[in-house]
Amino acid sequence: MMSKIRITKQFSFETGHALYGYDGKCKNVHGHSYKLSVTVIGTPITDSNNVKFGMVIDFSDLKKIVCEEIVDVFDHATVFNKNTPHVELAQELKNRGHHVILVNYQPTSENMVVDFAKKIQDRLPNAIQLHSLKLQETESSFAEWFASDNM
Repeated sequence: MMSKIRITKQFSFETGHALYGYDGKCKNVHGHSYKLSVTVIGTPITDSNNVKFGMVIDFSDLKKIVCEEIVDVFDHATVFNKNTPHVELAQELKNRGHHVILVNYQPTSENMVVDFAKKIQDRLPNAIQLHSLKLQETESSFAEWFASDNM
């Protein structure tokens, strides 16, 4: 029986957002230097003829998925909840050439990590499961998503 191994790759990106209807400073447009840790779980490849022999997943393959789905999309973008009047602000920024992402949720770390989990899960090979995500918004604040909590 091969051991299950967890592999983690870390990413960083800069993203702006605003929380519509919030009762604190985060109702204003502001940004974070996000750090995203992506942990997958699987068994290392046992076929010695496979170029990925001994790997659960090639770190570069995991990087490609996460960059295409999250980092390249969200980096230096501003995220707004499209179901709020912020949609008008978003349209004005878009008209001025800004990279704006409209989502159907309040763009908190909690909701973003759920969105990211779905996007990454949809792209992983069948033999690899997404174990967890950690989205760090500031040096001392982060949200975590675990597959085991979401069965």
